[in-house]
Amino acid sequence: MTRRCDITGKSVLSGNNVSRANNKSRRRFLPNLQDSSLQSEALGHSVRLRVTPRGLSTIEHKGGLDAFLLATPNRKLTDEALLLKRRITRAAAKREAAST
Repeated sequence: MTRRCDITGKSVLSGNNVSRANNKSRRRFLPNLQDSSLQSEALGHSVRLRVTPRGLSTIEHKGGLDAFLLATPNRKLTDEALLLKRRITRAAAKREAAST
């Protein structure tokens, strides 16, 4: 399982630990990933994603998971988010066809 946010794409960065004597050793900066389940209205159930707190606040700001994915261009989404976006658009199209 990769250490990458499913929404924002934020991943591991690398840099240096610098001591007081200015010795440098390599280190990794890990993203603050949280396993969370987000409710999808189009699919009718919750979806489990690994996202950062910033990704969660972005989703809430945009009006929910479905609204965020549909408003975001495909080039800015990760592969997992693109698959989820396709599932949501298909489910929304089925509901639209069933209601008409």
